[in-house]
Parts: sequence; C-alpha cells; structure tokens
Amino acid sequence: MKLKVLLIGCCVVWGALSFSERSFADNLEKEIVELKQKISVLEEKLSQKEKEDSARKELYEELNEIKEIFKGISVGGGATFVIQGTHNANGNDLSKNGEDTTDVAFSLDLEIEKNFSEKDRIYLHFEAGNGEGVTDELQVFSNVNADVTEDENFDLIEVWYEHNFMSIPLTLTFGKIDSTAYIDNNEYANDETTQFLGDIFKNSPTIEFPDNGPGIRFNLEPFKSLGIEFLMMDADSDWKAIFDNMFLGCEFNFKLNIFERPGNYRIYGWLNDVHHIKWNNPSKTKERNYGFGLSFDQELTEALGIFLRYGWQNPKVYADGSDFSLEQSWSTGVQLAGSLWGRNEDIFAIAFGQIFPSGDYKEANNFKAKSEKHLEVYYNFKVNNYLALTPDLQVIWDPYGGDAANGDKTIFIGGLRIQVNF
Repeated sequence: MKLKVLLIGCCVVWGALSFSERSFADNLEKEIVELKQKISVLEEKLSQKEKEDSARKELYEELNEIKEIFKGISVGGGATFVIQGTHNANGNDLSKNGEDTTDVAFSLDLEIEKNFSEKDRIYLHFEAGNGEGVTDELQVFSNVNADVTEDENFDLIEVWYEHNFMSIPLTLTFGKIDSTAYIDNNEYANDETTQFLGDIFKNSPTIEFPDNGPGIRFNLEPFKSLGIEFLMMDADSDWKAIFDNMFLGCEFNFKLNIFERPGNYRIYGWLNDVHHIKWNNPSKTKERNYGFGLSFDQELTEALGIFLRYGWQNPKVYADGSDFSLEQSWSTGVQLAGSLWGRNEDIFAIAFGQIFPSGDYKEANNFKAKSEKHLEVYYNFKVNNYLALTPDLQVIWDPYGGDAANGDKTIFIGGLRIQVNF
C-alpha cells in the first residue's frame, strides 16, 4: 500500500514537472519570438535612422558645397533715372531753331564679384537701359548725359578674371574689360551716377577709347607712391583678328601726400591703330590716332577737393564715320562735402572745361571751329542708404564750335538724377 502511494506520488510529481517544463518551454519560445520581433523592429528603426543620418550627411555636404560656391560672392547694383530739359537746343532733328525739349533716360546695372582667394577674383557687370534723354536733341562736341544706355537688353558689358601676384606688386586682369576703368581716372570727376553727368567731366573727350571688348591689363605698384597701368585691347571690339587693330594705353599715377592729404597725379599716353582718315588728304585711310594727357585730383581738407584734366590727340586724322575731330581739352573743378553745412554725406561740386576742335578739321571744312565751353554744377542729396537725388545744371557756350546748322546760341540744361542703389 505504501509502495502504491509512493508510486502515485512520483507520477504526480513527474506529471507536474513535465507540465511545468512544457509550459516554461512554451513561454520561453513565445518570449524568444517576441524578442526577435522587437529586435527586428529595432534593427528596422536603426536602419531607417542610419539612412536618415546618411541622407542628412549627404544634404549637409551638398549644402556645404553650395555654401562654398557662394562664399566670397558679393552682389550689388543700381538704377539711374535722369530727367533733363533744354533751352536753346540745336539738334538737326528739331522742328525749329532753339526748340526746348524735356526727355528721360534710365539705366540699370548689376555687378557680381566672386573672390576665390586673396589673389584671385572674377567680376561680371550687366547693364540695360532705355532712352537717349536730350543727347539726341543737341549737336555738340561733348554731350550732357554720360549715363545714356539705349539697349534694353540685359547685356554682359564686362566679365574679367584678375590675379594678384603676391611675390611682386603686380595685378593681371583679362577678359571683356572697360578701358575707362584703368586710364584717366579721377577721384572727383569719373562717375556719372554720383558725380558730374557731362561727358567732358567723366573722361577726357580727346581720348579715343574703344568699346568694351577683349583686353588685358597690367598694374604694377613698385612703390606705395607710384602705380603703373598698361592696357592692351581690341580697338574695334569685334573679337576678330584682335592684334590687327590695337588700343594701347599706359599711365603713371604718382600718389602724393601734399600737406598730409592724399592726391593722385596721373600722366598717360595712348595709341589707337584702327584705320583713320587724314583731313588734308582723304586718300590716306590707314592713319593712326594717338594722344596723351593728365588727370590730377587733390584733397585739400576733409571737406574740400579739387581736380584738373588735360588731353591732346593727333589733330590731323579722324575716325571713319565721324563728323569732327578734337585736338585739346581741359577741365577743372571743386568738390565740397556736406559736412560744412551739417549734411555729412551730401556733395556739392562745380566744374568748367573747354574743348578745342582740330585745326585740320577747321581748315578742311572752312568752319569757325571755336572752342566749346562747358559749365556744370550739381548737388548730390543723400536721402538714405539706397536713394540719392541730384539736381544738375549745365551750360554750353559755342556748341559745336559755333557751326551747328540749327543754332549756336548758349544752351542751358537743367535736370534731376535719381540714383537707387541695392
């Protein structure tokens, strides 16, 4: 009996253990399955995160590449609006002698510069505009709005690359360049958007500058007080056979501090070997033009500066298609800063100049060919950092040397320039 009970007890214990074992195994297997599922989910999430991190890293790298591209880029521009009215206009297309007229012209400039390093940069200048203003209503040797741009298309007028040699004080510039940016500069009379509007006060009318075109420029500064410019360009700016017709210019700029005030004393010479015609012998059609000049500017006080220009060119020749040629010109002027009357960023300036036509031109056409005289006064009123208003008055005596078919009375031109910078 005792043995039977013992056997029954063993069976019960063994059954309980077997059941417990199976239950434990089932639970363990279930937990392993769940754990595998959780691991799978975690692996999926980790994989997704790795993909996101990889995508984020790629995006970050792409952003850095874009950032690197735009690093060193500066963009600027301006819109210039000029309204001018004339008294005693003498243009050939006017309906009557001395007719008064009022016209508007505008231009838009966009400049982009990319600095690759301290030594290298590239520059692009786009320009568009419309209207001749009153310039087509006047017959003069030097006109009254140097900002006139008749092309409404947004043209790339300059694009050049510049390298500064660090071992020597030499700068090299090449591409589509503007010759007036390097020869005959002046601190007080060189910018038609902020300074004088008249052509005679922007650059000497006796320099036969080429249009913007292919060229190369060297600037050497062996001393702080001396800058040397050398310029080579395609004189007819047609991008063809560029060495057949060359414009060459060389300028020495003596940077002097007189009475501890900065000044620039530039002396230059130039050659334009596009074919020219000789006034006293029209059969000679392959002549060269050349000339020389000077452009001085000197600061006298913090509020006062003066300038002087002179130019001469070969009086015996003229460019094909031109109606006249000039021999000499000079101009001088004064600039006053508004700090004298409590307007620190305003500018008042006045200038006077004369243009002398060629003696050979006078003889060949039996003209009076008097000297044409110009006076200009302006006040640049700065409204804010983006807007400036400039009332401007110009007077021209003996326009076109007194030989204009439609009148030679003194011409008065009043106007307003509106300059918007961005």
